Amino acid sequence: MADEVKLYGTQISPFVCRVKTALNLKGVTYDFIEEDLDNKSVDLLKYDPVHMKVPVLLHNEKPISESLVIVEYIDDAWKGTPILPHDPYEKVQARFWARFIADKCHPALLQAIGSFGEEQAVAEAHELLQVRENELNAKGKKFFGGDNINLVDLSANFLAYWTGAVEEALGVKVLTKDKFPKIMKWCDNYSNLQVVKDDLPPKECLFPYCKKRFGKVE
Repeated sequence: MADEVKLYGTQISPFVCRVKTALNLKGVTYDFIEEDLDNKSVDLLKYDPVHMKVPVLLHNEKPISESLVIVEYIDDAWKGTPILPHDPYEKVQARFWARFIADKCHPALLQAIGSFGEEQAVAEAHELLQVRENELNAKGKKFFGGDNINLVDLSANFLAYWTGAVEEALGVKVLTKDKFPKIMKWCDNYSNLQVVKDDLPPKECLFPYCKKRFGKVE
């Protein structure tokens, strides 16, 4: 009997796209249910009564919430391209850096962009991002996962595509090639992977949301 897989989400969400990329890496066929976050479906509220957020993965009627948790579940549930290293030490390192990017870098970058380049906010974001720039530079990696993407790369997907869209929509620039050449190269490498770019939303779809989200006045 074939697996029944559904993904509840929105096209523009980087968190949802993390999960889409993981499913693509494993070659999993799934149904995508587009959610209206201003009018959430009964199913979404039922399957994630705690956070009531997307994404939610439904695998054979079993719901899983939170994007990085879902990605790890996908890695365990399906064979194919590994998303986490097999070595126990490398695995915990990947989890650590995935959380560092999700919990530290992502919010700091949003704060810097949303402040329209306020000096202190930008400095704090740059300090955190420099840690990952140094890692890529020291090890000569193509991806945070090495020659292939892993959990850390999926966690950083906001950097690869959404950051540029938000910067363009708001008319600010925080992530620059001069400051972060390795990260910017990583952005190109990641965004051009077929398993990634198949599900990237058109930037013109992101602009109205970005302007509304950050209170950009026309």
